[in-house]
Amino acid sequence: MKNKPMEDTDIIERMNGMPILVIGDIMLDRFVYGKVKRISPEGPVPVLSVERENMMLGGAGNTLSNLMHLGCKGRILSIIGEDEKGRILKDVAQESGIDISGLIISKDYPTIVKTRYLAGHQQMLRADYERSLSISKGCIQSILDKAAEAMDGVKAVILSDYGKGLLTSELIKELIAMAHAREIPVLVDPKGTDFSKYASADIIKPNKKELSESTGGMPVDTDEQVEQAAIQLIKTCDIGVVVATRSQDGMSVIRKKPQTIQNGNDTEKSLDFETIHIRSAEDIEVFDVSGAGDTVIATIAAAIGVGSDVVRASLLANVAGSIVVSKVGTASIRAKELLNALSYYDLQREMVQNIETESPFLAPVMKEYEAREEIQRWKARGLKVGFTNGCFDIIHYGHVTYLNDARQQCDRLIVGLNNDASVRLLKGENRPVHDEESRARVISSLGAVDMVVLFGAEERGQDNTPRALISQIQPDIFFKGGDYTIDQLPEASIVTNYGGKVEILPVCEGHSTTQSIKKVRS
Repeated sequence: MKNKPMEDTDIIERMNGMPILVIGDIMLDRFVYGKVKRISPEGPVPVLSVERENMMLGGAGNTLSNLMHLGCKGRILSIIGEDEKGRILKDVAQESGIDISGLIISKDYPTIVKTRYLAGHQQMLRADYERSLSISKGCIQSILDKAAEAMDGVKAVILSDYGKGLLTSELIKELIAMAHAREIPVLVDPKGTDFSKYASADIIKPNKKELSESTGGMPVDTDEQVEQAAIQLIKTCDIGVVVATRSQDGMSVIRKKPQTIQNGNDTEKSLDFETIHIRSAEDIEVFDVSGAGDTVIATIAAAIGVGSDVVRASLLANVAGSIVVSKVGTASIRAKELLNALSYYDLQREMVQNIETESPFLAPVMKEYEAREEIQRWKARGLKVGFTNGCFDIIHYGHVTYLNDARQQCDRLIVGLNNDASVRLLKGENRPVHDEESRARVISSLGAVDMVVLFGAEERGQDNTPRALISQIQPDIFFKGGDYTIDQLPEASIVTNYGGKVEILPVCEGHSTTQSIKKVRS
């Protein structure tokens, strides 16, 4: 009796704690955000008024970030420069909980930085600080020494090749042999035109352009052409499986399928091939494809690591890639996002039908980082985002009227909901009447509300206002109910500093939670 294949949810849950090693070119991705209001008098170029900067790991570092967000125990082996940007990269990695012991510092190999300048969410320019240098014999030996130790216990190795000189042909050959000696599968995110350097790799993930260039310019516009190019790659470069990513056309998995043939009294084996085409949803709203390939290879590796078949792993990776291209900037897939999406993706039919991750009748309750990503998508579509906050312990007429009034002035309304500890600090030990989960569920069911985010202090002395949350998500409008003036609101300066607007809305007299509780008790 055959073992029952793992369910998709089982695969994702088993990724938690799964050790996977990434070896490749790590980079620092820098995003500079601002607004363009004028053209430079010095030349016909826009002037970007810088408002903020974000820094995150790029290249092989983004592959690692995807693994970490899927719950895996990711490890990294790479080289950074002995420079200021290298120190920043290490700080960013440590803040993300990444073990930096596998980062080798070299005076001769400057840290790679890619800086993107964005007006709103439209990328204006990318500046790359890099020198593609082949690493020294000493660095190669250092990586091999560290790899021998880092491979202990890992379930998959990813070679993340960005063509910056780290993964030389010599080093790749040694790393693949080292992994196979330990029966660890090797997955390659390739670069260049000569894929023979990846010989004997288990899985390789080229995009259409890379697949064509690595096979001498073979056409890759149709299913049949992709299949023939992949077979050519498998035969000439001794690759186990080709997972070709094809943008809006989805992905194709081509693998060897040995067949046994009886020839008289002799038994021979011939090599046949199996091809599976995986389609993507037609209604995906693409904002940024930066790092989507990193998401795909990370998801495949994580699924392979827990024992999934490569086709099943690729189906999950196709969903993951569809999610991250709807985000703004270099982004990672999260296990929760993938689990939510599986409720709406029919993987058995190999066709994505819907990318919504929440019920259309309930606004999602999100964590801060999830809210920030969703708001970036809203703003990229030109939607005006509003924010208000409160305890909302017992929903009454005043609440509903106020929220409806706020929603009429924006395209999306977020409610910051005080957590239980925060409410107790504000209202006393007898409050809240309803716990935060119940309150969030009720608020999310209101038609005026598009998102709920919990916030607040856990103990006395901590900031119990939504200032930190507002600073992170940066709504276009901050709504407050009552007879306040703007200078009386501690949140107002944060909103106005990043260019937002503060709106004071009237409240319905005679309607409050306190009064409702008094009526019940009397």
